[in-house]
Amino acid sequence: MTGAPPVVRNLDELTASLISPEDSVRLCTLAGPADGSSASVFLEIWEPGGAQPVNSHDDSAEIFIVLSGRARAHSDDHVVELRAGDVLVLRPGSEHRIVNISETERLHTITVMADDGGFADLVNRGTPAALTAQDIATLVGRTALPDHQAAHRRA
Repeated sequence: MTGAPPVVRNLDELTASLISPEDSVRLCTLAGPADGSSASVFLEIWEPGGAQPVNSHDDSAEIFIVLSGRARAHSDDHVVELRAGDVLVLRPGSEHRIVNISETERLHTITVMADDGGFADLVNRGTPAALTAQDIATLVGRTALPDHQAAHRRA
């Protein structure tokens, strides 16, 4: 059986985007329709005090896995506090917004949209914004080393 090969990228090859240049939330598409998936996965990074505008996705649940930081999530008439280790599930059609409530630390999440609905394309057309070493370390673990550094440590 032959088919399309798996997609593998390294975080060093990825960049983030700002949907609008004045935004305080960077998004990095980790996987999406361009990779053959109807779902999309993002690394989202809120600057200290940053927030996304109120938004809604009619056809998609949106799931946030909080990797670091603290936030306040607004969904319709509900407000919940979030911290590292929490998983937030927003139902399709909810009007929502997440605010980083820290004045000094970034908020990092892995965000999954069950039905992309064009969101990854919107993100990828945005203003390029770099991923920092801190962003990558938050995602892969602070003790992870690139292969060449790990090889030198073992020697």
